Amino acid sequence: MPVDDAPEDDEARQTYNFPPGAYGLVYRAEVPDHGVRDADEPEASENATQQDNEPQEHTEPQSSQPEAYKYEIKVMKWGLIPFWTKRAPDYSSTMRTINCRDDSLLENKGMWNTMKQRKRCLVVAQGFYEWLKKGPGGKEKVPYFVKRKDGHLMCFAGLWDCVKYEDSAEKLYTYTIITTDSNKQLNFLHDRMPVILDPGTEEVKTWLDPTRNKWSKELQCLLKPYNGELDFYPVDPAVGKVGNNSDSFIVPVDSKENKKNIANFFSGANKKKTKAEEPKVETEREETRPTAEHDGSENNAPLPVPPKSMQDTHGLKRPAVDVLDALEDGPAYKQAKPSSPPSKPPTPVKTAGGRKARSATSNKDMVLKTSPSKKVEPGTQRITNFFTK
Repeated sequence: MPVDDAPEDDEARQTYNFPPGAYGLVYRAEVPDHGVRDADEPEASENATQQDNEPQEHTEPQSSQPEAYKYEIKVMKWGLIPFWTKRAPDYSSTMRTINCRDDSLLENKGMWNTMKQRKRCLVVAQGFYEWLKKGPGGKEKVPYFVKRKDGHLMCFAGLWDCVKYEDSAEKLYTYTIITTDSNKQLNFLHDRMPVILDPGTEEVKTWLDPTRNKWSKELQCLLKPYNGELDFYPVDPAVGKVGNNSDSFIVPVDSKENKKNIANFFSGANKKKTKAEEPKVETEREETRPTAEHDGSENNAPLPVPPKSMQDTHGLKRPAVDVLDALEDGPAYKQAKPSSPPSKPPTPVKTAGGRKARSATSNKDMVLKTSPSKKVEPGTQRITNFFTK
């Protein structure tokens, strides 16, 4: 998958605990903020009122052939905010749009109508977290980390948008992750899962093709449960608290216990046994927002409202993602400075134009960047090291 442009190193960093509202990595075609319109499309349409409020971007006309478009990795905020929004929504409203149900896209109406036709993307990550409910009433929740069996990065089908609030001159790019029914491997864990697409396939080319600016049955059919092999296992419960950050969050709990037992065995019978050092969980000092337990529910997105009535209105499932660890054949959520090197070092790849690629990676929680202005820690990986040509 070609990468013609990518963010600077200080715009995105690796993290192992990625909450809604954090800034993640999105792969998309370089198109105007309103998407690609048909040449004969009239300016006045059924969405004319909304389109008038949408931020405009003047770009040179491009060929109608998808091959003529460039593709980029862009930092965007998780939790889609529609372009017609006048004021910044509160956190609870943003939580409603971190995910988009596939069945909510069946009809050509509703909040997602413009985005699904002209603003499709891939969200890149190493994997995602999901909670297994156990015990009476499901009060006990065990976090699981889900990733591809082959170790490659995940590419989640997503939608993006661009908004400019009435009291701001800055544009804000945001995105949502599309979910579908869970496959046979994960239905014990949850009844929903992100739509996972395989990079380099015809399905991905179709999904990202900016010239397909009308929703079709072919596009809808791409939103199905993943049929590839997945790896999933329980991990440290500390990942459930926003602000905690450790590379141990993607290590199986059983594996950590086994390492402890082996270390004790080789310490010698005559030596005093010491407790194996547990992986250190770092707390991000910048995180001040109080945390609340997520019930794993997924709400339908609100229908569109005329702009004037939207001035006081803003607006499911929480994936975990890590984009910076293993994309070799193409571009899904997670980020933070690892305390130990990854099991498989990434292979640097060149992007279009010969420029060296940078690097890239929710809490069902994502694992990525929490703020575009946050200082990069030493040892942070580059963003596009995992993308092939």
